[in-house]
Amino acid sequence: MAAGDGVGAEATTPTARRMIVGAQLRRLRELADISRSEAGYHIRASESKISRMELGRVGFKERDVADLLTLYGVTDDGEREVLLQMAREANEPGWWQKFNDYTPKWFEPFLGLEQAASRIQTYELQYVPGLLQTEAYARAVITHGLPEAADPAAEARIEVRMRRQRLLLRPNPPKLWAVLDESVIRRPIGGRTVHRAQLQHLLDATALPHIMPYDRSGYAAESPFTLLRFAQPELPNIGYVDHIAGGIYLERPDEIELIGRSLDRLAVDAETPERSRRLIASVLSES
Repeated sequence: MAAGDGVGAEATTPTARRMIVGAQLRRLRELADISRSEAGYHIRASESKISRMELGRVGFKERDVADLLTLYGVTDDGEREVLLQMAREANEPGWWQKFNDYTPKWFEPFLGLEQAASRIQTYELQYVPGLLQTEAYARAVITHGLPEAADPAAEARIEVRMRRQRLLLRPNPPKLWAVLDESVIRRPIGGRTVHRAQLQHLLDATALPHIMPYDRSGYAAESPFTLLRFAQPELPNIGYVDHIAGGIYLERPDEIELIGRSLDRLAVDAETPERSRRLIASVLSES
């Protein structure tokens, strides 16, 4: 499915705040011509910790941020307080953290990034994207086709998936752009009733102005992936690839360029949004 560009979402998650604070700290350090090792020594930490802070990979101690601002020559109280307040907010837990016992550690950063994205572009070969799944479809996927055997861990994962979808209904939602292999809409996950309800849900979702469908098989990519884009210029585009044992985050410019080229080819190969809707409706009528 696809949608046009937009910058509606705001950096409201702790993950995004950490990234913004980190980017600002890096900018100030470079302006002051101070190395990471010097900055680390100043706050009794390692160079690698400064790197992780600047990438938004760790939480912030307010004292460390204050000491770094002093080292970088930031003395204006107003400027300091903006960053210090954001650093405090960056340490607040996200809604997903209450599901920590059931959510893989490698997936937690994605949840925060997804909530903060202004545009989400995804390609799926096997399943309807999680943001567009019905609860029954999600239960069938998560339980490997045995929904009656769902245990508390499976139910928690289903709840996380349903909670993620709220971002599509909030004010100024992100633009969702997703290309689905045609087999995705034809594969009867969960049985006929669940499949039909899922197809209808896809049609209903595409009535929203920020969600539009693209369906078709193609050869522009060999595996599913997602690209997250952000409205804030401080935040870089981030790619994500899910696999059976974890998730990989792609951030290098060459990696993002490769994903971008794949998305461009997929968009060219795919059916138009209106023809995709007709295809989904046709499969629904046949099922």
